[in-house]
Amino acid sequence: MMAAVIGLLCAAVGTVQAQTAPDAVKTFIEQQMPAGKGRVEITVGSLDPRLQLAPCGRIEPYLLPGTRLWGRTSIGVRCLSGANWAVSLPITVSVYGPAVVATEPLAAGVSPPLSSFQVIETELSREQGTPVTDPAQLVGRTLTRSVAAGQVIRAEQLRMAQTVASGDPLKIEMIGQGFVIQGEGQALGAGSEGQPIRVRTDNGRIVAGTLRGRTVEIRI
Repeated sequence: MMAAVIGLLCAAVGTVQAQTAPDAVKTFIEQQMPAGKGRVEITVGSLDPRLQLAPCGRIEPYLLPGTRLWGRTSIGVRCLSGANWAVSLPITVSVYGPAVVATEPLAAGVSPPLSSFQVIETELSREQGTPVTDPAQLVGRTLTRSVAAGQVIRAEQLRMAQTVASGDPLKIEMIGQGFVIQGEGQALGAGSEGQPIRVRTDNGRIVAGTLRGRTVEIRI
């Protein structure tokens, strides 16, 4: 497919060799992709048939301003020998990699076990948002919306599970250089592990710290 389309480009520009042009475009795109992005497939679209391009001895692909090589996009192709022109060439960059997928329907607000998910190769470039690639990212988190079986889990669909409700009693640890002061307090709002939370101490003072289990850590 790509060779045929680039063949049309070669015919339009005249003297560019049909075997060199597709390799140059494909190699250029592959060189721009970050390492470890996964398996990449490149499909090259067609030039506008109304274009009338002067014969060219050598072309060069280049990135257009603001281009992201992800999904349907475009790159530039310009003539370096024999003429002075540049065109935009449509391409599709399909990126495949591991993603966490639900194996059963899941309701919003639940913290499903890891057995409710599997990791499969997915076309990441077709997914909206940020696909979750590691099941460990699901631990201690709840779903913000329902998920259908076979659906890719996105980071935007997850939040830390609530471990403390407003009014819950909590321990307080004020940690300084070489000392720890302990006390008791009451949560002034709901909280999740590792998140900031405000508490009222026994003497009525309001302080803020980081929730660790049933303890609020305050570093001073």
